[in-house]
Amino acid sequence: MSVDERAPAVARTVSPPVPVRRRSPGPAKAVVVIAPLSLTIALGLWGIRRKNTMWGDESVTYQLAHRDLSQIWLTAQHVDLVHALYYAVMHEIFGLFGGGLLTLRLPSVLAMSVAASGVGLLGLRLAGPRAGLLAGLVFALLPQVQKYAQEGRSYAMVCALVTWATYALVVSVPHRVRWRWAVYGSTMLLACLLHEFAVLALVAHGVTLVVSRVPRPVLKAWSVTAAGVVAGLLPLAICSAGQSGQLSWIDGPVRLPGFLAMAVVGVACALAPLGARGPVRLSVLAVPIVALPGLLLLIASLVKPLFVDRYVLYSSIGIALLLGAWMDYFHRLQRSSRNAWIAAVAVLAALVPSSLSLRTPQSRSNDVTAIGAAVRKEGRPGDGLLYLSGQHRILTATNPEDTRFLTDLALAQDPVSSNTLAGVELPAQEIAARILEFDRIVAVRAAGAHSATNPQEEAKTGTLRRHFREYGTTHVNGARVTVYVRDHDPSPKAGPGSNRRARRPPYPSPSPSAHRPRPGGLAETYPFATNPFQRQPEIAYL
Repeated sequence: MSVDERAPAVARTVSPPVPVRRRSPGPAKAVVVIAPLSLTIALGLWGIRRKNTMWGDESVTYQLAHRDLSQIWLTAQHVDLVHALYYAVMHEIFGLFGGGLLTLRLPSVLAMSVAASGVGLLGLRLAGPRAGLLAGLVFALLPQVQKYAQEGRSYAMVCALVTWATYALVVSVPHRVRWRWAVYGSTMLLACLLHEFAVLALVAHGVTLVVSRVPRPVLKAWSVTAAGVVAGLLPLAICSAGQSGQLSWIDGPVRLPGFLAMAVVGVACALAPLGARGPVRLSVLAVPIVALPGLLLLIASLVKPLFVDRYVLYSSIGIALLLGAWMDYFHRLQRSSRNAWIAAVAVLAALVPSSLSLRTPQSRSNDVTAIGAAVRKEGRPGDGLLYLSGQHRILTATNPEDTRFLTDLALAQDPVSSNTLAGVELPAQEIAARILEFDRIVAVRAAGAHSATNPQEEAKTGTLRRHFREYGTTHVNGARVTVYVRDHDPSPKAGPGSNRRARRPPYPSPSPSAHRPRPGGLAETYPFATNPFQRQPEIAYL
């Protein structure tokens, strides 16, 4: 046999070339998910009790979430409809794990941890493993993230849902699979139902797709999904529009400088040639999330003040992605990592004072625990109690023992039975008459609150001004507690029996059994806490 005849046989026995195996992304993805999640949990658990204190917004959550679901719904029809779903979720969580302070805040810690892992995955997909890891870690360290990870409000949950909706959007663009768009739409809708202003993230997503020049079918799929989200949100938006008075406390943009600084830093980072993977570039995704929601709120504020930084907390997703990608770019430019380490240590050192401050009661605008304790200290059994105005019953509603031996002079119907947040007050004339039956009254005023002009509030202040004199005032974080005595009272320090001028009014105090602590409730945190159903706040703080 000739060599030519044998050649084909040899050729047939040659093995095909073995393809080079790519390194599995599994370990990198695990680190990008676990490291930010673990750091966020650690920071969230650090000082989570804030010295066993609570502030007004959390008190609203605590009070409403302890009501029955039917009561939550009936109350939401009058006020705070925008948070009804969140209160229902917290009601179920309280039912499963008890209604203590840790149970109030742990869902936010877990939600923000899930958001941090989502930010890491976004960075991984858009700019690589190192950028994703850095973005997730930066997100966990942001002061606003640390703050709202420890609050019993909906903002951490909204941030987590928007994060994963954004990830679902990025994943859906190249695949064009219907179920992926369904996941994106349902996640965005749930975020919007928890807080209406999450819909502004939907606008940012649309701008991202337009600027990215995605194929027409993708843009059409997003448009249909976005229309479904808006349609699902529309009933809530229409009904809650009638409760816009809840935002009357906003005089102007709240903490605007911080938002503007974040937007400027984000845009500056986007100017660097950041890593780009896939049809959607990181900067094109992140910049709209950082800037657009807040900008739209500011524009709307020209008509009615609406801007509060926590309403667009999910803007932190964008700044974390941009900072993470920029740090990755800076690291690649440096031949030595020494400068990068120095910069990282300097940033961490600068964050320490802020992180310590966020875990103190003074980091919030009020401290309802301290306010209630001041009322308890200044009041004597049988004293009258006035709230100026009545909506500020929230300031002492957390612990009923603080006001147990005082008589609420203006309250006609308790909050639970009236399906309100602060109960129903008596007519102005009856309030004035009841005030005159007492020689000693403890008045509670919220710091910086507007002076109400309704007849009830005018009756309170007018009667105090004409017939009483100020005996002493205690200033606490978020309020002042003033003791008033009748002008003719020779001894304000007289015994409890001298507080009233006339017979005891026909408003008996609740029975002692009504103040028995609920198992697993706030008594876990406050040993003196009692039944949370006795008093409820009148106004909710969005």
